[in-house]
Amino acid sequence: MTKVQNLTINGSGNYSGGQYDKISIRGDATLVSDVECSAFHIYGTSEALENVKTRSVKVFGEAEVNGNMEAEEMLIMGTMAVGGRAALKKMKILGTLEVGDSLTGDEANIKGTIAVGGDVEYETFESSGGFEIKGLLNADKINISLRFGESFAEEIGGGLITVKKKSNTFLPFGKEKGKLTAKVIEGDIIYLENTKAEIVRGKKVKIGEGCQIGTVEYTTELTSSEKSTIKTKTKR
Repeated sequence: MTKVQNLTINGSGNYSGGQYDKISIRGDATLVSDVECSAFHIYGTSEALENVKTRSVKVFGEAEVNGNMEAEEMLIMGTMAVGGRAALKKMKILGTLEVGDSLTGDEANIKGTIAVGGDVEYETFESSGGFEIKGLLNADKINISLRFGESFAEEIGGGLITVKKKSNTFLPFGKEKGKLTAKVIEGDIIYLENTKAEIVRGKKVKIGEGCQIGTVEYTTELTSSEKSTIKTKTKR
């Protein structure tokens, strides 16, 4: 079996794609064709003009993939943009991730920010940062901690959905509060704080403080805070 070579780039220029073991970019590089490798580590600036498939991705600088991205594990400390679809099984975002189409995987941990042009589908989705999802956010377990700014998803669906406000220790007196906005939130067990939604639909629904809800549809139980507004309550 032929040994696959590493690709280490310290300078700048255009490089061919193909199969590699480890790719390490510390300079400014453009990969002009499809790339398949075991590790894709960016400390400088990189642009892949086509698709990237890898086991491990680490971005400490700036990375852009114009096509689709597939990875087993991802850690982003810097910024990354994927023009097409991204299949990232286990990802941790401390910086920024932008995806033009859909984003799928097993475990998502968002401490930075993500912006996705399509649907997001994971088994577990945890966010203590911020997100903008133009499609459906779907996961068995969704846990959102609202620390700052506004997070948005067109629709949110899951088994267990928990949205809680968190005080931001980095801001004086914790004045700025995070907020979640979605048109529809649907799940089995739902707990919401600081959330604005047109429709909330679930079996067991609890509306905490700071919510503005149009309609709540529930099958077994509904409790709500006096510090929230619900226009219509319907037991199905």
